[in-house]
Amino acid sequence: MLIHFLNIVHSYIALGGGLIVSIIHNKIEAGFYQMTQKIVIIGAGQAAIAFAAKMRELDQEAEITMVGQEPSLPYQRPPLSKKYMTGEMEADRLLLRPQAWYEENRVSCVAGETVYSIDTQGKQIILEGASLPYDKLLIATGSRPRELPAEIGGFLDGVYTLRDLEDADAIGAEIGEGKTVLIIGGGYIGLEAAAVCAQKGMKVRVVEMVDRILQRVACAQTSDYIRAKHKAEGVEIIESLGLEKLIENEGRVVGAKFSDGSEMEVDFVLAGIGAVANMELAQDAGLSCSTGIDVNAQAQTSNQDIFAAGDVASFDFRGHNVRLESVQNAIDQAEHAAKVIAGDTSDYTPSPWFWSDQYDIKLQIAGFNIGYDETVVRDGSRSGGQSTWYFADGKFIAVDAMNDPKAYMFGKKILESGNQLTPDQAKDAEFDLKSLL
Repeated sequence: MLIHFLNIVHSYIALGGGLIVSIIHNKIEAGFYQMTQKIVIIGAGQAAIAFAAKMRELDQEAEITMVGQEPSLPYQRPPLSKKYMTGEMEADRLLLRPQAWYEENRVSCVAGETVYSIDTQGKQIILEGASLPYDKLLIATGSRPRELPAEIGGFLDGVYTLRDLEDADAIGAEIGEGKTVLIIGGGYIGLEAAAVCAQKGMKVRVVEMVDRILQRVACAQTSDYIRAKHKAEGVEIIESLGLEKLIENEGRVVGAKFSDGSEMEVDFVLAGIGAVANMELAQDAGLSCSTGIDVNAQAQTSNQDIFAAGDVASFDFRGHNVRLESVQNAIDQAEHAAKVIAGDTSDYTPSPWFWSDQYDIKLQIAGFNIGYDETVVRDGSRSGGQSTWYFADGKFIAVDAMNDPKAYMFGKKILESGNQLTPDQAKDAEFDLKSLL
């Protein structure tokens, strides 16, 4: 379009249309004539939707196309390990936006398509038998669960990881009263699944290789609180125990052998041993990657026209290279990328929050506890509630609130306000947290 327009300008020059040419050139320089931006999103999850919605709000004319590998419209993943897996939530309630939203906002959603590569020179993504050009590209491919190695039986029938609807449907079909499930890994995904299975009358064993559950994401006090609840519900939790191999019969898992030589029979196995970023497209395209796709404070990759957001993006946070695997970060970072494309020059400053539902426990987390060196436990405002407050060099950085919504609310607001809570104040049960707001 622009090339054609400039050809017209050159024709006017040849014909001596000086005044008209002058006006047209002035309008070009003033930005009155611009091509419609082609915005392409690889991925169709929380970050992709947040980016598309914000991009449309900021640019009414942009062509926005989202390409997702799954056959469904974008949906929320957190309920997969909870209400969806037990049948308490229907699939249509998982959708982040209804079909009508895409039509009303002129967002093209291409579902069930694989992106094979990114051509950074030609500024296009390569699909099967087709290509899609872009002016700006967002990579929002998320992360995937780590799988157990094939050599110890990780690919046997009856061995699962949990990431998408297909996984949740398969695991849901296995759940049944009286069955035995082995859960490998004591992180949030494994513990949430353990709670679901225990409540369905199953025999549940959680095996954690390191010396306590939640070691990577929480302090010992939070681990103790969560462990006690699971044990009260009949879940067997064994820490400092590794899986040696899974035992098979005709291609299906029927048991497990552990590092101490013990064995157990199982009906199925769920592995919750962490996640890895889906960054292979970026790596193959020559973008800088570490634990994820490296981005700066504007969510830009090492290519100025390519952005990344959500679980797949790694960036500097308080001097640490991190990937924030949370709904909050997926939304906020993606929206910031859209703002940058629209002309914003500010830095993205995360205000992390997370949550986990297990039995009647509502665990709410504000802040990010990376680098903590001191913790303080406070009793909750409700019976049985508890909060753990994290400090690094005396500075308040995060709080875990278990059935203590007031602690979560105050902790989140204190972090956002920039005011400082000291360890001594947190230790004082009589200290009014509200006074810092």
